[in-house]
Formats: sequence, structure tokens, C-alpha cells
Amino acid sequence: MNLSVHLGRLVLQNPVVLTSGTCGYGKEMQPYLDLNSLGAITVKGLSLFPWPGNPPPRIWETKAGLLNSIGLENKGVERFLEEDLPFLEGLTTRVFVNIWGRTVDEYVAVARKLNEVKRIDALELNLSCPNVEKGGATFIADLEVLKRLVGEVRAATEKFLIAKLGPQVCDWETTVALLEEGGVEALSITNSFPALVIDVERMDFVFALKTAGLSGPAIKPLALKMVYDLVGITKLPVIGMGGITTAEDALEFLLVGAKAVGIGTASLVVPSSAIRVLEGIKQYLFRKGITDVEEIIGKVR
Repeated sequence: MNLSVHLGRLVLQNPVVLTSGTCGYGKEMQPYLDLNSLGAITVKGLSLFPWPGNPPPRIWETKAGLLNSIGLENKGVERFLEEDLPFLEGLTTRVFVNIWGRTVDEYVAVARKLNEVKRIDALELNLSCPNVEKGGATFIADLEVLKRLVGEVRAATEKFLIAKLGPQVCDWETTVALLEEGGVEALSITNSFPALVIDVERMDFVFALKTAGLSGPAIKPLALKMVYDLVGITKLPVIGMGGITTAEDALEFLLVGAKAVGIGTASLVVPSSAIRVLEGIKQYLFRKGITDVEEIIGKVR
């Protein structure tokens, strides 16, 4: 059975990917599953300098979902290279690194540093970050700034380049066309959905920043439609994610055209979820008499 999938010039041994922010820097997951059995792991978002993130509380469970307000907390790219790269060097699976910055120059600086690291296979641009030069609006909200960001990052790195998009995108066709022209090679869909929760006993917002990001099974039908729609307007390979907890969930994304699938919140509940999803995909293909996973990708359009 052939489980490998092609994301343009990048080949994964299978379509199951651990998503950014839910598997730490990689080694945190080692006690729970064989990382080398997956298609790829995505290191949590790295910035140029260490970033403290948001004040607690940062996590709040809701029905069929999870709200998070981590605030992109991370150790910074230099500490990552010193403390975590040695572990990643020992893996054979693909390694993606999510990157972000408060300015275009910070994105470029991180991309340039990681471009020198042979072990890293791809960079994933987190485009939902607030741009301090533009008063806090996200980079995805300003197409001129987005064009500059993608162009300068592309010029700074030879790595396979992925753009992570979320529900904040207003004009999908224009945005995707810009990303294609700028040299982005794949898309990750979707990031968490903006959401709100109130503590009725305290009669106040749960999170310091009021809103947070909703992920988990609650968003799966929404994420699935986003992937379906996006596959219809771009030739770029799409990594579908959002509420995938079972093989059946993952298969839905593959059937509508996603080339790979991302497992995120499910890993926080059952750390071995990605392996269970992968095994379920194998069993499905065997039961259907299908010998190549690519045969089912985009089967439902």
C-alpha cells in the first residue's frame, strides 16, 4: 500500500501531520507515539526573540471544542536551535517549523536563520499575527503588506513554503492568487476560529484578551467546507485541519481534495491520536481494495 503524498516538490511518507502549537517542539510527544511513523511534525510558532504569550488562563474547554489564548508563547529561534534541533536531527520524518513576527523584518530574520538548517524541510507562515507596524491588524488583513511579507520571506529562504490561513480571510480568491504569485507552495487550512466565553460566576470574560481561538470537533464541518472551497480555486496543495479526531474525519478532508491532514487539538486529549488516525486510514484503504492513498484525494468534488 502506497501512503505517500506529493505536496509539490515535497513528498510525505503519509498524509498525517502534527499541527503547530499542539506538539510542542517535537520531543514532548516522544513518550506517546513514534514520530517517525508520521508524514510530518510542525514545530510550534517561533519568533525572532522569546515571547511570553498571554496571561493565564490560556485554555478553556467547551462543548465539542477547546478555546485557547496562548498568545504565541515560545522560546525564540536561537534557543530552539540550541535546545531542540539536536532531537529533531535524530528523526527521519519531515519537520515543518511555524514562524511568525510582529513585523515583516522579524519574519524575514527567522526565515533566514532557519534556511541554514538542513534538517528543517518546510517553513509555515502564520499569517494571523498582529502587525505592530500597522496598529495591530493581522498580516492577512492588508494585502499590500501580505504581498511584501511573502515576497521578502520567499527571497530569504529556499525552504518549502507553506502559508497557514484562517477564517479571518475576507477575499479568498485574491488572497490565494497573491500567495501563489509570491512563491508560497502549499496552504494549511484552517487556523482556529475567533470565539468568546464568559465566566458567569465572576460575571467577566474568561480570557484577559476577551476573545480566544476555538478548535476541536466543533469546527470540523466549517473547516471541511473551507478546504473544499479552497481546493476549487487553487492548484496549490492543501493541508486540511480543524477538528480532526478520527480516521473518518481525516478521510473526509482527503476526499474533498486535501493532500494531507493535520492533527491538533486531538493530540491534547489523546497524544497518540495521530497514529490512530493513520492506522484507520490504512484500514479503510485495505477494506476498499485501494492500494494508493492518492486515489481517494479529491474523489468527492
